[in-house]
Amino acid sequence: MVRYLGTPSGPDVRAAMSAGLIGCMTTPAQGNRIPDGAHYACDNGKFGKGWPGADRWFEWLTRTVDRYGPDRCLWAVAPDVPFDAAGTLAESLPWLPQIRALGIPAAFAAQDGCDELGVPWDDFDVLFIAGSTEWKTGPTAEQLAREARARGKGIHMGRVNSLQRLRTAEWFGCDSVDGTYLAFGPDKNLPTLLDWLDDLHHQPSIFAA
Repeated sequence: MVRYLGTPSGPDVRAAMSAGLIGCMTTPAQGNRIPDGAHYACDNGKFGKGWPGADRWFEWLTRTVDRYGPDRCLWAVAPDVPFDAAGTLAESLPWLPQIRALGIPAAFAAQDGCDELGVPWDDFDVLFIAGSTEWKTGPTAEQLAREARARGKGIHMGRVNSLQRLRTAEWFGCDSVDGTYLAFGPDKNLPTLLDWLDDLHHQPSIFAA
């Protein structure tokens, strides 16, 4: 079953998170309180304009885990360099053990070309499929997702804002996805998203089964 992670935009979305229908994605720049009882994941803000710098990011992550507890935290993704596999590897490796030391799973962002450099499988718990749209929905990302599953890792896909992309993530075997779909028109988009998830869970792919 794929868990959708979104921003807590509005009372209906927050209620859905507290009810366990969807999860909460939080970032350093978001500033929103995680709804009571909701499972959450911690993005780093590297994709976009929310990156506060490494030291302030880790201070924020530590405060977040202390406030909401490690048991509800699905994972935190280490600092990465979007679309740059070599840069991501260099930036992420020092932080992965520090994330684990907080008592939460550490996620590694897979970028275009990361398979050619070598994926540090032993150093993380969740494979975060990032990178360009073409790469993240292509055969290399699928192969990495299947290897992650065989190694007992969790799998997450970012930037999932349509039923088609959700089905791709489910076919890859993802445990969770996130997107900005709920941030724009949450009252209208929440029922649609819940319909997507219901449709997906009642018609699972062969791979997921």
